[in-house]
Amino acid sequence: MDARLTREPATGASARVSPGVRRSHNLVMRRILLIDDDALLAAPLATFFARFDVALASALTPSSGLALLRTHAYDAAILDVMLPEMDGFELCRTIRRESDIPIIMLTARGDVMDRVIGLELGADDYLPKPFEPRELLARLQTVLRRARTASSSPKRLVFDGLQIDLERRSVQCAGAAVDLTSTEFDLLVLLASEPNKVWSRDEILNRLRGVEAELVTRAVDIVISRLRKKLEPLDCIKTLRNAGYTFAGARA
Repeated sequence: MDARLTREPATGASARVSPGVRRSHNLVMRRILLIDDDALLAAPLATFFARFDVALASALTPSSGLALLRTHAYDAAILDVMLPEMDGFELCRTIRRESDIPIIMLTARGDVMDRVIGLELGADDYLPKPFEPRELLARLQTVLRRARTASSSPKRLVFDGLQIDLERRSVQCAGAAVDLTSTEFDLLVLLASEPNKVWSRDEILNRLRGVEAELVTRAVDIVISRLRKKLEPLDCIKTLRNAGYTFAGARA
């Protein structure tokens, strides 16, 4: 089936606004792409999203979804994990090679490691099925706000022995390029953006991804450990016992 861009007129002032969801006052509709092989999902989501000035396009397969992403401008993408042709993880990896578009992943499986893998591959948030449309919309608005904030932020963070290029998403340590995963890079940027601030594990997860912290808190320690190893011999990420982590690098 061909992917469809569904545009519904926003309802009048009497329409109810779901808790946690903000109605946009921007005249330009946000455009979101849903890639999910459930043919019955797109239409009701599009109707609901349109009430909040969000236009939803849909594709039933990864190949048709990638074709749309490569030929149209979207503000965010929603990917199902269980897809034909390739699974949502591989699709996320493919998109990340070409774009920094915000991505939310959906899954009917409740495995914590599914969530960790998706976030490691560069997804911005993760939502299990079945879900409430208003929760998905609220999470979309969160990742879109985060993307806007990032676009207006400084393009580079420079410290003694460490340079972080936010626009190119690249890192140099002692003059040598460091290969980081998307999650490792985002975590480093979060810590380095506010040197000496102490971040708890839950704060890190909430700021980076917006997912339920208790589900993947244990993953933070693993990512921190890998990040420290990749930044050696620089020792700029400190652990504060029973408190969390802080970035101790000195600005150049």
